Amino acid sequence: MAVYILMTDDSNTQKPLITTQSDGTVASSRRWASVLLRSIHISAMGVVLGGVFLGAVYETLNIAIWMTVISGCLMMSMDIFKDPKILLQGSGLAVILKLILLAIGFFFLPEQRFGWYLSATFVASVGSHMPGALRHWDISRVYKKSRLYSQRT
Repeated sequence: MAVYILMTDDSNTQKPLITTQSDGTVASSRRWASVLLRSIHISAMGVVLGGVFLGAVYETLNIAIWMTVISGCLMMSMDIFKDPKILLQGSGLAVILKLILLAIGFFFLPEQRFGWYLSATFVASVGSHMPGALRHWDISRVYKKSRLYSQRT
């Protein structure tokens, strides 16, 4: 027997918010793993960003840095495993831009690291919370449309 906690969306249809199976487990363990990893990632990145702002040395931030890197890699791996096309979508492009900003701050301009890390955090926040149409917008569609247009002319 399943127990449902229902929510109503904009179209006034009821959908299960949490589905509990008869054995007491929550239906989507992948979703809960994603929530846990995202929480670890945001918390660890907050420590890194604050530490960089306050001038902490690498050794002080080592654990938080690795927690950020590992949780980020696991989240991205889960997303790519679910749908490799995510790297061509708005949310995936935001992650790639975030990684570029972090790399610039870490490898090329370490004296300006805080600004680059803060920018990466901003991009990540926008990428995660922008409207679904932009999050799932696929850049390959632009390429396909431009190829079709160039073949017609």
